Formats: sequence, C-alpha cells, structure tokens
Amino acid sequence: VQLVESGGGSVQAGGSLTLSCVVSGLAFDDYVVGWFRQVPGKEREGVSSFSNPEATTAYADSVTGRFTISSDRAKNTVTLQMSSLKPEDTAIYYCAVDIWVTYGRNWYANYWGQGTRVTVSA
Repeated sequence: VQLVESGGGSVQAGGSLTLSCVVSGLAFDDYVVGWFRQVPGKEREGVSSFSNPEATTAYADSVTGRFTISSDRAKNTVTLQMSSLKPEDTAIYYCAVDIWVTYGRNWYANYWGQGTRVTVSA
C-alpha cells in the first residue's frame, strides 16, 4: 500500500492550501480515507475523513467550516482544501486509509503517508 501526499507549504494566516494524496495498492473504494495532523511533542489527531463506501464526511471540531475533504474514486485521490488557516493549524499532515473513530472520539488508521508540512504564520 502506498500513499503519496503533496501540497504542503507555508502560508499566512487567513490563507488557503490544498493537500492531495494518491493511494495505490488497495481497493480505494472500500475504505475510509482522510487526514491526520501532528505537532511535534503532541499526539497525532484526526482532522477529516471521507467514507468511500458511504460518501460521508467527518471533521474535527477545530476545522469544521474551514476545511473541506473530497475523494476522487476514479483517481484514487483524497484531497483536503484548507481555508481561513490559523497559526494553530501548523503541523505535519498525514494522509491515512482505513480510518475508524472510537466512541471516545479517538481516531485511528491502518495505513499512512509520509507526511507533508503545513506552516501558517501570523
């Protein structure tokens, strides 16, 4: 299984960035795909997910209304459009496949990309 991310970078607060992830090596249509992020010294947290089987989305409270996730099943690609970025969005963003969320609202995944850095300056 391979997940290849692109689109990270640096932007000023209020700006926008789009992250993309191309997935190969598994039946993309069968999985929940999405994004996590991690700040050094903190735990990795779930940001957004897209269920390919159900065509439903989920977002962390911190990004709701600012981030939009989409999935292109023809291209095996999941995309995260980020707008109204804040300095606290600065992190390494990881593409993930086979995501699930526990009743305690903890997010997990079985497959991971290598990560792409997003830096938002004030």
